Amino acid sequence: MLLPIVVIAMIELGGSNAAVGPRALTHSLVGLFLLGPLLGAAVGWIGITALGWARRHMGVRRDYESLYALGLAFAAFAAAESVGGSGFVAAFGAGIMIDAADPELCDCFMEYGEATAEMFLLLTFVALGTTLIWSGFDVMHWRTLVFAALALGVRSVVLYPMLGGLGLAARDRALIALLGPRGLSSLLLVLLPVFAGVSGAEGLFAVVCVVVLLSLVIHGGGIALYLGARTPRRAAPAPAAAPADTPAPVSTPALAARDDDDPRLTLDELARLRARGEPLVIADARKDAAYYGDGLKAEGAVRIDPEEPVEDAEAHRLPREATIAVYCA
Repeated sequence: MLLPIVVIAMIELGGSNAAVGPRALTHSLVGLFLLGPLLGAAVGWIGITALGWARRHMGVRRDYESLYALGLAFAAFAAAESVGGSGFVAAFGAGIMIDAADPELCDCFMEYGEATAEMFLLLTFVALGTTLIWSGFDVMHWRTLVFAALALGVRSVVLYPMLGGLGLAARDRALIALLGPRGLSSLLLVLLPVFAGVSGAEGLFAVVCVVVLLSLVIHGGGIALYLGARTPRRAAPAPAAAPADTPAPVSTPALAARDDDDPRLTLDELARLRARGEPLVIADARKDAAYYGDGLKAEGAVRIDPEEPVEDAEAHRLPREATIAVYCA
């Protein structure tokens, strides 16, 4: 959300190749707020329509469908940049259009996008952390340190009351406000005026590096040590005594003929278990997108969060002696 502010500030300051004035400002605002979102939404709609046609007529493998997300993001970025719009806003608009236009979006589509984003974030952290970030030491003195502390503090003060409507506990709100977003966004935003040739951008980049370095010390070190000291250490559990009479394993006739190497249950096996009155629990462990998207629910199924299955199973008090059939398609 800070991208429009940075772009407008760049135009007001003026780059080496930009003419400052109302016309340049209007052109940039149109590209930022109009061309970028419209082209991104158009690319997203065309792309997801083409994907739907391919699904119906030819079929698409999950691995290729997951790659499709990355291609649409690059296509939206290139389309907007080619006509003077904002590629970042276009990619964001394409994602919103895809999410709104395709209710049957494959889980792999989102999972691959999230994994790829994390991979690129880590690579960017490594690239900036081993090269450019250390330029902050050149301007590190008491003035820049005070500014960095104020920048980090003001962000927390502003963010804390904004989290009030989410129903979070005060401690959780404080942690989110203190930790906040990672410093990568600050570095990427300050690189825009550097590459645009804005006067004084190199010095501004060095100051931002000081802010990021101070954030690493405070958030990555100080707060982590504080939370570690506040968290009580759990004593190692004592070994449980072996029961005097160990019951023999129960053999379920309904599953006697099945392959033990295959953990899956067929519908016929489930029907036989129910007919015999065996304790049986159907657990729906699909991702949120699939669970809330298609509206189809198995009869009598219990919703289990795939990210925290053990905690959810304990919360639902699932019987330990029951056969649990997990549905995750």
